[in-house]
Amino acid sequence: MGRPDRAVSRDRAMTSGVCVKIEPMVTLNRIYTKSGDRGQTALGDGTRLPKYALRIAAFGTVDEANAAIGIARLHVDAPGDEMLARIQNDLFDVGADLCVPEGGRRSEGALRIVETQVERLEHEIDAMNAELAPLNSFVLPGGTPAAAYLHLSRTVVRRAERLMVELSEKEKVGAPAIKYINRLSDHLFVMARYANDRGAKDVLWKPGANR
Repeated sequence: MGRPDRAVSRDRAMTSGVCVKIEPMVTLNRIYTKSGDRGQTALGDGTRLPKYALRIAAFGTVDEANAAIGIARLHVDAPGDEMLARIQNDLFDVGADLCVPEGGRRSEGALRIVETQVERLEHEIDAMNAELAPLNSFVLPGGTPAAAYLHLSRTVVRRAERLMVELSEKEKVGAPAIKYINRLSDHLFVMARYANDRGAKDVLWKPGANR
């Protein structure tokens, strides 16, 4: 997709940290526009912000999480790949949600995360967790390659969540979007354990083991 520092027209919502129009398909003919050369980028409502703005940092980190999940997909089984494919699409929805501020210009009809997307994650978490060995300690990131990349993805998702919550203290952010990103970190944690032979290959924390 496009570069994170690329700004495009104001009729657009987020893709790869940039804003693109919400339609069934998009056409991206120009890879660079030079409109961000002065350190600003455009939101989906046309507002231009500095690239270090909290809202830009929030959906940029969502994009970073999506990229990490793309690596994890190379290592999981087919059912896991299908779940992560849906999640990657959802994360573009999260970015589009954040890219058009609620209550602002062009917010009517903007793409938003909905509760059913959160509920789907919860159902998948419950199904995977039912097959896992019980935990008696915290899990260290690692085990199989799939689990390691899923844990990495989880930590990036947590960073995105922190930025979204911070943004919500200053501006309106949809509750379902925050719930989705919170539930996603739980999903990736459970999925990492599932990838570790349903928890049998988990690497457990041993408090003070190296003192």
